[in-house]
Amino acid sequence: MNKVIIVTGAANSIGRATCRKLAQAGHTVYVSMQETEGHDELGEEAGGHDVDVRTIAFDIASEASVSSAIDAIVAENNRLDVIVHNARQVVYGPAEAFTPDQLAELYDTNVLSAQRLNRAALPQLRKQGQGLLVWITSSSARGASLPFLAAYASSKAALDALALGYAGELARWGVETTIVVPSALGPGHYIRSGRPRDTVRAEEYADGPTADVSEIALSALAQLPAQDRTVQNIATAIAGIVDMPFGQRPLRVHFGPDDDGAAMVSAVVESVRAELLRRIGLEDILRPALIG
Repeated sequence: MNKVIIVTGAANSIGRATCRKLAQAGHTVYVSMQETEGHDELGEEAGGHDVDVRTIAFDIASEASVSSAIDAIVAENNRLDVIVHNARQVVYGPAEAFTPDQLAELYDTNVLSAQRLNRAALPQLRKQGQGLLVWITSSSARGASLPFLAAYASSKAALDALALGYAGELARWGVETTIVVPSALGPGHYIRSGRPRDTVRAEEYADGPTADVSEIALSALAQLPAQDRTVQNIATAIAGIVDMPFGQRPLRVHFGPDDDGAAMVSAVVESVRAELLRRIGLEDILRPALIG
């Protein structure tokens, strides 16, 4: 069945691949014009004129803009089925060297943008009694803590916790949750990322006793198992999750090598969560239920 889907962060590699796969699967995919200059490119990548990739002008940093965009999507389709939270900013460097304003901007993109979109879209999904939230987090949220990744990892940990909270709160409304967790390992991921604005403090770390930390870490990460076609695999998996029957979608899916232990930690956390919910009489919210 064709679904109406909105994808944030469509300009990054995971976002573009996901839009392409979803469109090829026959779904109507909305992307922000600010994130994808030229949805024609996405349409061509997805297979040309037979796919339905639509641009819509909205700014994920503006509550009014997001609300207006969601209203327009619902007006055009009389529904909205899937939200893919993929907007993200990646940064790398000593935590102390990131200014408070810089962290606020990071959390705004990686966390608050999802909250704005949820507040705009969830009334429609709850009204329908069915829907799906797909959250793209990172193994850095629960895996081993790597040096100079604290700022990024903390934002992804916040997003992961928010997603898990929403999962329980929306289950009785018929809205499903899947948390997709790409591996944060791989030096290229950090080499191309943002850097601290306080360059003086960053240089102190680069010249002090931590001078070799980054080189050691990135060199060692390069020796870990390769992550061939991880982006394409993630996009294919998201398309597969969207097409799954109601009630069969997994809560969490990990991708890439688990050298940082994130999958093991997640398994423990979810087991503990399930046991607590059973003990307090809320076992039913572990699985979504159709309304009516």
